[in-house]
Amino acid sequence: MNTKLKSYRNFPMVPRVVFGRGSFNQLSEIISPKRKSRKAPFIILVDDVFKGNAWLTSRIPLSYDDRLIYISANEEPKTSQVDALVEEIILSTKERPSGIIGIGGGTLLDLAKAVSIMLTNEGSASDYQGWDLVKSPAIYHVGIPTISGTGAEVSRTTVLTGPEKKLGINSDFTPFDQVILDPELTKDVPTEQWFFTGMDCFIHCIESLNGTYLNAFSESYGEKAYELCLEVFVVDKLTPEEAQDKLMMASWHGGMSIAYSQVGVAHALSYGLSYLLGTKHGIGNCIVFNHLEEFYPEGVKLFKDMMKLHNVELPIGLCANLEDHHFDTMINVALSLEPLWENAIGKDWKKTITPERLKALYKKI
Repeated sequence: MNTKLKSYRNFPMVPRVVFGRGSFNQLSEIISPKRKSRKAPFIILVDDVFKGNAWLTSRIPLSYDDRLIYISANEEPKTSQVDALVEEIILSTKERPSGIIGIGGGTLLDLAKAVSIMLTNEGSASDYQGWDLVKSPAIYHVGIPTISGTGAEVSRTTVLTGPEKKLGINSDFTPFDQVILDPELTKDVPTEQWFFTGMDCFIHCIESLNGTYLNAFSESYGEKAYELCLEVFVVDKLTPEEAQDKLMMASWHGGMSIAYSQVGVAHALSYGLSYLLGTKHGIGNCIVFNHLEEFYPEGVKLFKDMMKLHNVELPIGLCANLEDHHFDTMINVALSLEPLWENAIGKDWKKTITPERLKALYKKI
């Protein structure tokens, strides 16, 4: 009897993760066994918001030729930025680094993942924007989030804006080798940024749980992340420490959910917005999601309730003065993200998702 076997994707996971308040202090003992030689430094990429913040920076273990590089997270990470960092590292080190460590939000974590890949793969980071284009394993890389919600600490993608598109380097070599989840590091996040980045996690849940790619594995993570988001943003009876702990775990679970399924309409449209206008990812997702009742009616209603509860307002009129060619650019970026649309709508998504429909959505923003 001939039985046709179904093929399943064998997705990678972060092999090592430590969670706990104060766990950042274990960084030295974690990376020490990974040091290849005295001439092979660790390169630590840190959000420049922590420059002069001795509470964090004094605890970063530096030895031998290790380098700490401060990077602004005011703009979304770019392929050109990755290329420049890789060139700087190659020219300034005697040996290939022992590892890359990213400390910050999604921008810094994505940069750390991308740099670790490009140190072992030739060409420009833009050559690897897409799915499974990376051929050689990345060097050892560690992710330490200082804000919760992006899921960048666990995902197999590093989202970059390139010369022609905004698209991730999606590969089995992208996930971190080690993640340190220390909720204490999120204690000074500004309220609006806390909300917008937290909503990135909430939107991950909505898009994953309502998608055609949903499976029992991604569903279990998505449901837990959704539950934790409600505890943090709706119930709102937690101590600050409890909220920090729960949102960090929501981010992890939300990231795992989309790693084994996919995101959807909000992210596709947000990528177009970010590519053209440079809108930051978290707030961009919120701005777009606010107008997606036709796709996610229950999720959008709850999102609007949470905005009222936390006295958050969104910018309006971002696309008010754009010309047709600007809309065309955003639409082309959004439509190029085919897996997102297939997850949101199904295999026949091209029959209903037209440039005209997307233009009408962008005009609402």
